[in-house]
Formats: sequence, structure tokens, C-alpha cells
Amino acid sequence: MTSLQEPANSRRARLVGFLGLRRSLVGLLSMVVLVGMGEHMAEQFLPLYLLTLGGGFISVGFLNGMDNLLGALYSFPGGYLSDRFGTKRALLVFNIASMIGFVIVILVPTWPAVLGGAALFLSWTAISLPATMSLMARVLPKNKRTMGVSLHSLVRRFPMAIGPIVGGAFINAWGVERGVRLAFIGALAMAMIAVVLQQTLIEDDSTTNKKEAEPNPVRMWQYVSADLKQLLVADILVRFCEQIPYAFVVVWAVGTVKEPGPVTALQFGVLRAVEMATAVAIYLPVAYFADRSQKKPFVVMTFVFFTLFPLLLLYSKSFEMLLVAFVLRGLKEFGEPTRKALIMDLAPENRKAGVFGLYYLIRDVIVSIAAFGGAFLWQINPRVNLLVAFTFGALGTIWFALRGRDLGRSNLK
Repeated sequence: MTSLQEPANSRRARLVGFLGLRRSLVGLLSMVVLVGMGEHMAEQFLPLYLLTLGGGFISVGFLNGMDNLLGALYSFPGGYLSDRFGTKRALLVFNIASMIGFVIVILVPTWPAVLGGAALFLSWTAISLPATMSLMARVLPKNKRTMGVSLHSLVRRFPMAIGPIVGGAFINAWGVERGVRLAFIGALAMAMIAVVLQQTLIEDDSTTNKKEAEPNPVRMWQYVSADLKQLLVADILVRFCEQIPYAFVVVWAVGTVKEPGPVTALQFGVLRAVEMATAVAIYLPVAYFADRSQKKPFVVMTFVFFTLFPLLLLYSKSFEMLLVAFVLRGLKEFGEPTRKALIMDLAPENRKAGVFGLYYLIRDVIVSIAAFGGAFLWQINPRVNLLVAFTFGALGTIWFALRGRDLGRSNLK
């Protein structure tokens, strides 16, 4: 029996080493699954919920713009709190804020209240991301960071795939208003479980970074390298491409496509699941090769996929074409973990959370303009919205292809 156990233990150890798993990382991933599952059961249907409550198209555009703007404004404080108090304590604060947002939506079914609650939970990823990346940089060697970020992204996609299907089923069974509120009750319960696991498994690092925390984003700018600035410019342009039509993708699919029949909320959940399944399938293989080769081609390819999605969506007039479009949308994750790992590599070792938060603060404050503007472009004509998005994506891709730089492999050892 011992001889049979040893190979199994050896294989397990090799798998753990390959994935870069640590106790704190397991706690982080458990939290991501639970909070994400609760969040995505309802998040994708918030535009429909706002319309049901009488908010109109402007409220949908405001929701998306607010998500981007607050996500940007939360990013730097999120990085500062992580540097100042440690990842474990910072994540606890962020999760409690999310739960308060869930409670508001559950108890007050009016569109202004929904927007208020959304301000607390929709930006959970943005405010927690600097702490998450800092934790990975602390517990993983440099040549495992792309794998760690990819594993985080992969695990995050499971609730993103399953959650919309569950939320769509809730809406089909109880209608938009009641179905979304029931989904948020489930989200609140899972967030509570996530807090327990997070505080049990993640190691306390509250005493390691206090002297390094920088509360002034202007002073933090000096730590952003020239190469990171080139990536930031390209990223902003490509995110314009993503965010201009983002909130209206569900409106296009459910309200515009009529062949072979009207697309239902449940079918849209299936489309999201196809998107997430595509992303999940490519994460680990891409991470394996990205950790061993140049990063720039992977980032360029992901920008190409971002760019092509709104163009393909424009010509998707049937459910079958929507399936193709959402496979392409899943492929946009091709180089996203590589991009995040590159940000970590280019940031100073003792200021990673702060620089990461500053990067997202600058990017998302600017990109929030696109999210707000998307509503007005949609009112002019959905075709205008999608073509403008495509143009921004093409500009960002060309910029990074010409001016983006790699971090040499020798620097990652």
C-alpha cells in the first residue's frame, strides 16, 4: 500500500508545484469562488432589473459608468489598505462592504437603491485586486506569477459561468424583479461563508508592509516605469473598446436577436457559460508558455480578441452567431493573466499593491468616460456604439504592437 501511496503523493506534489499552490492562495481562491458565485447570479441581469424598476437606458449606462469610475477610485485605496494593514485585514473590509451592498438591493427594490448597493458590490474585484496581486507576489516566485494569476482567473471564471445560468433560471421561474432579489439573498449567504474561509486560511501579513505604504497617488507615480506606461496607454484604448458596449451586450442579445426565436435570459446565461468555458480552457496552457517565453505576443493577441468582439457582435443576428461571438469573447482572456503578471513584474517589490492600484485608478477613471458615453452612442444607434468600440480597440492594439516591450526571461528567474 505504501508503494502505491508514494507515486500518488509524488504526483500530487508535482501538481501543487506546477500550479504554485500555497495555503494563503487556497484561501484566496475559495473566497473568489464563493463571492463570485453570489455576485454573478444577479450581476449580469442588473441592466434588465433596472429597466424593470423603471430606471430606463440612462440608468443602465450610469450603472456601467459608475462601476468603472468607482472601481477606479477604489483601486488605489485598495492597494494602500493592503500595503498598510496587510492582505488579510484589507480583504475582510472589502467583503463586508460587498455584503452591505447585497442587503440594500434585497431590502429596497427601487432603481436608485440598486445603484447605491451596486456601488458597494460591483467594484469588489477592483478594490480587492491589488491585495490579491500583492498576495501572489509575496507567496509565489517570479517564474510562477503568470501561473498564479492564471489560476486565479480560471477559478474566477467558474462562478462567472455558472452564476448567470442560475440567475437566468431564477428569472425564468420568478420574473426579473423577484428572481434577482432571491439571487442576492444567495449571494449574501455565500459571502458570509467566504469571510470565514478567508480569515481561517490566509496568513496574516499585517506587520510586514506598514512602512512602505504610500497614501499619495501623485508620489506613487514615480514608481511607474516607462514600459508600464506604454502598456497603460494601450490598455486604456482597448478598455474603451470593451466598455462602450459592455452593459448593452445583454440588451442586444435578449432584445435584438430574433432567429430562430427571441433569446431568453436563460439562453444568455448559456452564452456567458460558453464564454467562460472558452477562457477556462486556455488559461493554464497559455500561462505555462507565457512563463517560459516572451509576454508581448500573448498580450497583443488578447487585445486583438477584445477588438474583434464588438464587430462580430454587430453581425450576430441569430443565436448560433451569438455562440461564435461569445467564444471569441472568451478568447479575449488569452493574455489577460500575462498582462497582470507583467504589471507585477514591473512594479517595485515593496510597493506592488500600491502601484497596481494606481495603474487601475488611472486606467478606469479614464475608461469610465467610455462606459458613460456608451449609453448615448447606443441611443443614437447600436451600430454606432459597436463600430466606435471596434475603432478604439484597433488603436490600442496597434499602439502596444509598436511600442509595448517585453520583460526579458532572465529577469523572471
